[in-house]
Amino acid sequence: MKKTFSGFSRTFWIANTVELLERMAYYSMFIGLTIYLTQVVGFTDIQSGYIGGLFAAGLYFLPPFTGAYADKIGFRRALMLAVSLLAIGYFILGWLPYKSTVIPALLFVMIGGSFIKGTITGTVAKESGEDRRAVGFSIFYAIVNLGAFLGKTYAYPIRLKLGVEFVSLVSAGLMILALVLIFLFYRDNYATNGKTMREVWASFVALLRKTRLLVLIVIISGFWIVQTQLYAAMPLFVIRLVGKEAAPEWLANVNPLVVMLTVIWIGHLMRNVSSIRSMTIGMFIMPLSALAMASGVLIAQKTGAKPIMGLHPVSFMMIVGISLQALAEVFISPRYLEYFSRQAPEGQEGLYMGFSNLHSFLSYLFGFIISGYLLDRFVPDPTKHQLPPDAYDKAYMVWVIYAGIALIAGIALVIYDYVVRRIDARKEVA
Repeated sequence: MKKTFSGFSRTFWIANTVELLERMAYYSMFIGLTIYLTQVVGFTDIQSGYIGGLFAAGLYFLPPFTGAYADKIGFRRALMLAVSLLAIGYFILGWLPYKSTVIPALLFVMIGGSFIKGTITGTVAKESGEDRRAVGFSIFYAIVNLGAFLGKTYAYPIRLKLGVEFVSLVSAGLMILALVLIFLFYRDNYATNGKTMREVWASFVALLRKTRLLVLIVIISGFWIVQTQLYAAMPLFVIRLVGKEAAPEWLANVNPLVVMLTVIWIGHLMRNVSSIRSMTIGMFIMPLSALAMASGVLIAQKTGAKPIMGLHPVSFMMIVGISLQALAEVFISPRYLEYFSRQAPEGQEGLYMGFSNLHSFLSYLFGFIISGYLLDRFVPDPTKHQLPPDAYDKAYMVWVIYAGIALIAGIALVIYDYVVRRIDARKEVA
């Protein structure tokens, strides 16, 4: 294995560069997806919610299955297939923004994106080796966050000056660049026999029979349903209340920024606290996040939208709410993965972790669908409805309802912890 920078191989850095480009392409498109579907293509809020929900949910459900196929054909071929599908999907979204073409284009992006997840992380693991794997994944995690941050950063000026559909054309260009890099420099194929689709499906069915894990997945989905509103409800909510000059892309960037600044510190602080207790703290921060977002509307109504530190009250309180969301995420996400991994049978840790994102499948599916109905009810599209002057007076209810969902999930986790402890105590006595 030829070593380059800091002892890592060229393939390692090419894989991480592809990950950077893919994350930039994806997040720049995804943050504006509901804007694109409603304002450019012409779908209603409700239709947009269903389309966005099915698309994002599929991205988190397919990786164990596409990962098994990638093992068979080899990582190089899988990566070339992935970025080719992504380039085609993004190009169609940008060049042919019609109702008849959107669904096929999003299917290309969904399938291509599902291939990327396993092949890049698999390459990082293999190219790092056992002795440098922790460092390798730290670099990978930083690359993921950097790509998400950069993608949402440039998406705003492009959307404002050229239109949201042009963002997808930039994404297509980034994927063509990634394809060239893979073709020229990614040489290691890593083809193995791997798992068959039948074996992966059997493992999925076996996981669904684990009541303890299944209940936890559903409960944690309550947190992520609110978190997904960064992409589902927030962009349209801010633009409709603040104006087309609003920057939901930049507001969403508050989340990865706060995560990066606090994750190590909070991880150290909570190192001796159980996974469930840490997650519970995060779950009860989440309702405060949603209420902060709701308060922006009320402050704007009472002050005549007088700026706070130069920002519209809705935008300012959105920053407060997103910061709290990120803080909650730091308490929840790492410990959820830790807890989930401890429930896996011996020798099936990798496969079980492939299904650990089932909470994302549920939360994106239902989070987008719910947001479509809530936006249609409390923040209706001015291009599709004749709006009275008081049409947005109860816009805050979008976030009040999400605060309720988060609070119910938090209470459910407390009950879950109590019941699980009682069951485990009885087993120990027996």
